[in-house]
Amino acid sequence: MPAKTHAYTVTTTWTGNLGEGTATYRSYGRQHEIQVTGKPVIPGSADPAFRGDPTRYNPEELLVASLSTCHMLWYLHLAATHDIVITDYVDRAEGSLHEEESGSGHFTQVTLRPQITVLPGADLALAAALHHEAHELCFVAQSVNFPVTAEPEFIVAKG
Repeated sequence: MPAKTHAYTVTTTWTGNLGEGTATYRSYGRQHEIQVTGKPVIPGSADPAFRGDPTRYNPEELLVASLSTCHMLWYLHLAATHDIVITDYVDRAEGSLHEEESGSGHFTQVTLRPQITVLPGADLALAAALHHEAHELCFVAQSVNFPVTAEPEFIVAKG
């Protein structure tokens, strides 16, 4: 398959001007909207620890969500191509961020914890091994500089 380049356009609009703009650190809101043409708006803010609105998504949550969904989509693809029938998939992913004294920070790791329901007779060893391949194929996981691990739990559906 030939190499391809894909482009993604996202518009981020700050909506947190409370009347004074950024006159002081406390004079403005961290609210913003993330939009892709033709799709619903994602309400964003900073993490509440950084004066953000706890009812909105923050960039750190969205990064963890991107890793989780990318992994899931590749994993479902691989399961389908290896005749493993999945009937349910729920991932409770968690990321750790280290904040420096200066205020900067970085993610130190993300752990994916998918709970996966398979039909009876599924090869559970193969189902577990496919997580490594999904990680290797996930565009987002291959773009970050911290470990992303998967700790899957399998449930065999009542048959």
